[in-house]
Amino acid sequence: MSSARARGRWSIQPVPEEEASARADAEQTTCAGPGMPLTARVLYAVVSANGALIRGLGAATANRLGTGMYQVVFDQDVTGAGCVGTIGLAGSNGLAPAGQLTVAGRTGIPNAVFVTTYDSAGLYADRPFHLAVLS
Repeated sequence: MSSARARGRWSIQPVPEEEASARADAEQTTCAGPGMPLTARVLYAVVSANGALIRGLGAATANRLGTGMYQVVFDQDVTGAGCVGTIGLAGSNGLAPAGQLTVAGRTGIPNAVFVTTYDSAGLYADRPFHLAVLS
C-alpha cells in the first residue's frame, strides 16, 4: 500500500486557531530560571537482566542487588534529576519479557539510581532495562 493511501485512512490534525497559536507562543519557556540549568545532561544506561552495564552515557557501573533490584551509578550527582525507565533488551533483536519497572534515587548514594523490575504479575523478576536520567 502506498504511503499516500495509508495516510488517507487517518484523520489529519485540525489547524490551530490563530488565538491558540499566539497563546502557545506566549507560553514557551527556556531552561533559564526555574527548571533545568544550561549545563543539564542527559545520561543513560542499558542494563542486562543480570545487572551488567551494557552501554551508557555518564553511567559508571550497574549491578544487581537482588532479584529484580538494581543500582546504576553515574558520574555525577543525580539527586535532583528526573528518571525514566523501561523494560528492554540490550540488543536490537527480539523483545524483552513482559514486565514493569520503577525508578527512584538510591538511598545514601547521590550519584546512583535504584531500579526495580517485575514480571507481568507484579512479582520481583530480573528484567533487562533502559534508564534515562535528565540531570
